[in-house]
Amino acid sequence: METYKGCKIPKELYYDIENQVWYRLEEDGTVTVGATDVGQTRAGRMVNVRIKPPGKHVPKGKPIASLESGKWTGPIPAVIEGEIVERNEKLFDQPDLINDDPYGEGWIARLKPTNLERDLKDLVTGDVALQKMKEYIEREGVECKG
Repeated sequence: METYKGCKIPKELYYDIENQVWYRLEEDGTVTVGATDVGQTRAGRMVNVRIKPPGKHVPKGKPIASLESGKWTGPIPAVIEGEIVERNEKLFDQPDLINDDPYGEGWIARLKPTNLERDLKDLVTGDVALQKMKEYIEREGVECKG
């Protein structure tokens, strides 16, 4: 895992840089979605989470979930369209898991993608993601606690 200005950036994930959302391709064909370390740092401590229920189809560009911190409320938009197969129920009692472990216990939902090949073209991964994330961190003046 790479770190830049204290922000963790796993290179194996796929990223929606502008919205600071990550996607992990799972072996069973599902995709796990979460907020990046940079995103949770900018938002502040999470106090509330709303996640669409399993069985709900989420069109591309529509919110999978919405997050709320003391200073920010916003959507987690779907770049990968699909049906929600699981949501992280722990977040309803402990929304700040997103802050404490954004790439692990703080995942938000799992999707069964509709057209993964098409949607992955709108995301970045590996060295490209690392470079774009560094540019975003510099532009937005983000410093993670690490």
